[in-house]
Amino acid sequence: MLDTIDAAAVRRWCASGLAALKRHQGEIDQLNVYPVPDGDTGTNLVLTLTSAQQALAMDLDTLPDSGPTAHGHALRLMAQGALLGARGNSGVILSQILRGVADEVAGVPAVRGRELAAALRSGTTAAYTAVARPVEGTVLTVVAAAAAAAERADTDDLPAVARVAARAAAEALARTPEQLPALARAGVVDAGGRGLCVLLDALVEVLTGERTAGPAPASRSARPAATVARETGSDEYAYEVQFLLDAGAEAVAGLRRALDALGDSLVVVGDGREPEGTWNVHVHVNDVGAAVEAGVAAGRPYRISVTRFADQPESPPGPVVAGRAAVVVATGGGIADLFAAEGATVVPGNPSTGELLDAVRSTGAARVVVLPNDPNTEAVASAAAREAHRHGIKVSVVPTRSPVQALAALAVRDGDRRFEDDVIAMAEAAGACRYAEVCHASREALTVAGPCRPGDVLALVEGEVHLIGTDLTDTCAAVVDRMLGGGGEMVTLLAGADAPAGLTDAVRAHVARRWPFVEVHAYPGGQPFYPLLVGIE
Repeated sequence: MLDTIDAAAVRRWCASGLAALKRHQGEIDQLNVYPVPDGDTGTNLVLTLTSAQQALAMDLDTLPDSGPTAHGHALRLMAQGALLGARGNSGVILSQILRGVADEVAGVPAVRGRELAAALRSGTTAAYTAVARPVEGTVLTVVAAAAAAAERADTDDLPAVARVAARAAAEALARTPEQLPALARAGVVDAGGRGLCVLLDALVEVLTGERTAGPAPASRSARPAATVARETGSDEYAYEVQFLLDAGAEAVAGLRRALDALGDSLVVVGDGREPEGTWNVHVHVNDVGAAVEAGVAAGRPYRISVTRFADQPESPPGPVVAGRAAVVVATGGGIADLFAAEGATVVPGNPSTGELLDAVRSTGAARVVVLPNDPNTEAVASAAAREAHRHGIKVSVVPTRSPVQALAALAVRDGDRRFEDDVIAMAEAAGACRYAEVCHASREALTVAGPCRPGDVLALVEGEVHLIGTDLTDTCAAVVDRMLGGGGEMVTLLAGADAPAGLTDAVRAHVARRWPFVEVHAYPGGQPFYPLLVGIE
C-alpha cells in the first residue's frame, strides 16, 4: 500500500494502464455509435499510452538540474510522450488530462490524497480547455466526476482518494447515455470515458495492489446511429478577424466565451508558456470592433488583420511558393498518389501527433497547412500545430473530413495570396464540397435510414446514414442522385481497395444519363472499408 506517488509509481502506473488498455482494447473499440468497421477509440488510447511509456523508458532518470521533482519530471515525460503519440480525439484529451496532472504536482514534494485530488482537478481543467465546444456525456464528464469526488473526500489517504475517484468515474460513465442521446440510441457508454476508467482502475491497482473490477460496458442493441456533431463556418458572418495576443490562460478563457458569442470558426491556440503566453486568435464575425475589443479586454492584441469575404478575388490555382507547404493525411495508395501529385507531403492514416509534427518539420517551410481528412485526426492535427508553433512554424489546420474535401482545397491554392487568405480560400472550398462514403454494414443496427443487417450496403452523407441497399452499384448511384438533387457541377469518385471492377465506370455512366451537364472525375483511391468515396462540388 503506497501513501505517496513517486517516480517509480508513475512508471508502474503507465505500464499497468497500458496493459489494461490492451486487455480492454477490443471492448472499447466496439463502443462505436456507427455500424461501420472503423471504430478505434481503444486502439487510439493504446497507441497514445504506448508513446507515453516509451518517453518514460527513454528519459525517466534524466532529472533536470532545477525544476520539477523526480515524480513531477516522470509525469511530465509521460504527458509529453502522450501528446506526441496522441491519436484521435480520445488520445488528445487524455494527453491534456495527463499534462494537467503533471503541471499540478511537478513541484509538490509528496503526492498524497489531497494532492491527487488537486491534480485530477487540474487535468479536468486542461481537458475542457482543449475542446472548443465541450460536450457532457463524454470523457470530460467522467474526469470531472473523478476530480469532484476526490475533492469531496478531503483526506491525505492516497489509496482512499484514488478508490473514490475511480468509483465516481465509473458511476459517471454509466450515466453518459442519459446525457448523450446518441449513446442511448446506440446502446453504449462513452468510449473515451471507458478508457479513462481503465486508467484510474490501474492507478488504484498500483497504489493498493488490488485489481479493481471495472464497469461492464453497456450492452449493444439495435438502436439508431448517432449524428456526428460538427464545427463548420457559416455564410452568416462577413469578416475574418485574426490577431496575436499576449495574455494569461484565465483571460483567454473569457475571450473564448466572448468570441464564441460573436461568431463562429473560432480557433484560439497558445504556445504553452506560463503564466502568460502568446495566443493566435481566429474568428468569423459581423462586428469587427467587438471582436478586437474582446482581445483588448483579455490582454495585448497585435498584428490585427481583418478580411471581408466579399472582397476575396477569384484567383486561379498557382504553385506553392518557397516557405509554404501542405501536409495531408491519406489512407490508400491511390489517394496518396493524388495528393503527392499536388505537391503535398503525405502522412499515412491515423497518425500520431509526433508523426504529423515530423511531417510538418520535414517540409522545411515556415507556413504549413494541414488537411486531416478525418474528425479524429483533426484533434491530432491541432495538437501538432500547437507543438509546431514552438519550433517557429505557423501551421493552419483546414478541418477536412474526407479526402475529396482535401482535393477541393488543394485545387484552389494560390501562392500569390497572403498565407492566411489562402487558408481561408482552402477552407471555403473544402466546406463547399459535400461528401459521402459507401460501405458494408458490420453489424445489425437501427439507423436513421432504417434497420440494417451485416453485409447491407450503407451510404453515409456527411457522416450520417442516408441509404441502405443490397446492391453496391445501385446504392452508389442512388446516393450520387440524392446529393446532386441538391445541386452540383462536378462529381469526384474514389474507388476503394475492395471496390469491384467497373464500379466507378458504372456510376460515371449513370451520371451521364441522369445528369448530362455534370462533370465526373474517377480515380483509384485504394482506401480500406469504403468501396467508394464521393465528392460533390
